[in-house]
Amino acid sequence: MATFNFELHELPPEAEQLRQEVREFLRTELPKLSSEERPRTWGGHHPEFSKKLAAKGWIGMTWPKKYGGHERSFLERYVVLEETLAAGAPVSFHWVADRQSGPLLLRFGTEEQRQKFLPPITRGELSFAIGMSEPDSGSDLASIRTRAEKVPGGYKVNGTKIWTSNAHLSDYAISLFRTQVVPDKKHEGLSQFLVDLKNTQGITIRPIYDLAGGHHFNEVHYEDAFVPEDARVGKEGDGWKQVTTELGFERSGPERYLSSIRLVLELINEVGKEPGERAAVLVGRLTAHLNTLRQMSLSVAAMLQAGKSPNLEASVVKDVGTTFEQEIPELVHALVGAEPHLNSGSEFEKTLGYLVQHAPSFSLRGGTREILRGIIARGLGLR
Repeated sequence: MATFNFELHELPPEAEQLRQEVREFLRTELPKLSSEERPRTWGGHHPEFSKKLAAKGWIGMTWPKKYGGHERSFLERYVVLEETLAAGAPVSFHWVADRQSGPLLLRFGTEEQRQKFLPPITRGELSFAIGMSEPDSGSDLASIRTRAEKVPGGYKVNGTKIWTSNAHLSDYAISLFRTQVVPDKKHEGLSQFLVDLKNTQGITIRPIYDLAGGHHFNEVHYEDAFVPEDARVGKEGDGWKQVTTELGFERSGPERYLSSIRLVLELINEVGKEPGERAAVLVGRLTAHLNTLRQMSLSVAAMLQAGKSPNLEASVVKDVGTTFEQEIPELVHALVGAEPHLNSGSEFEKTLGYLVQHAPSFSLRGGTREILRGIIARGLGLR
C-alpha cells in the first residue's frame, strides 16, 4: 500500500536572501490596493504589476534560460509565491501561465511551441486560461464532449467550456477536447490544444457572474472554430495523461492554504499586542495550522525540485489547505463578533466581508473535495 511522502525541508540561504529582496520590491512597487482588492491575492488582475515582476526575473523562475527562464530552484520560486500572496499582490495576469501552462509546454510541447510562448510569458506579456470543465460534466472531467474533428491543416472544434477563469482577459487557453470517441473508455481519445482566444473565429466568450456580482468565470462556446495542427500539445490521444500532470502543478502551491491569509493578518492587528485568552488561542491555532500546511507544501516543492511527480501529496495539500482556508472566516467571525462589510467599515470588517462571500468557492477550484479524496484513496490503494 502506498503512503504519503512528506519530508521536512529547510529553505536554502539563497532563498531566504531572496525573500528580503522580494519584500523590499513589494514595499516600493506594490500598487495601492483597496481592502476589497488585497484579499483577492492571486485573483487580482494587474498586467503592469506582472511586467514589473517579470523584469525582476520572477516569472518562469525555474525554466531554462534559452526560453527566457532563470534556472532558479523551486524553493526560490516558492519564496516569491509566499511573499506575493501574503502581501495580497495582484498576480492573476501571469499566474496560470507561470504555474501550469508554461511547465506543461516544457514537458509536452514542441520546440516551436516553447520558443513561441515561453519567452513572452517570462516577460509578463501573455496571459493563459484553463479550458477543462464543461456543462453537464460536473467534476467528471473525462466525460467532456467538446469535439475537435480532424480537417485539412488542423481541427474543427464544436462544444462549450464553462467556469473558464479570466478567459475574457486571457490571450490563450490550453483546452482539453475529445479528438476520438472510444466506447467504454472515456479517458482515451482526449487531446490538449493551445487556443488563441482573441483571434480565433467561431469562439464566443460569455460572462458568468458569481453571487457576489463579480465577473471571473466565463462560458467559452466553440462553433466550427478552427485550431491549427501545430496548436496541439503533445500527441493526439495523450490529453488525459497531460491534464493530470497539469492539475498536479495547480494543486501543490502555497496558494492552496494562503487564500485567506489577509484575514489572519487583519485579525492579529485587530486583537492587538495583548489579546484575550480566546483570541490568543485562535491566533495560535491558526499559526500552527499554517506552519503545518507550509511544511507539507514545501515538501511538495522539494519533490518537484528533485524531478519527482508528487500528485498524491499535492492533492492532500490542496484538500487540507482549502478546508483550512474556508474555516478562517467562520472562526474569526465567531471570535470577534464584528459584522462583515463590503463598502464601509474598517479594513478588518471589509476583509472579512470579502472572504465570507468567496471562501465557499475555495474547495471547488482545482478539483472538488470529493474528486481529490477519490484521487487520494486510489493513490493509497484504498479503491
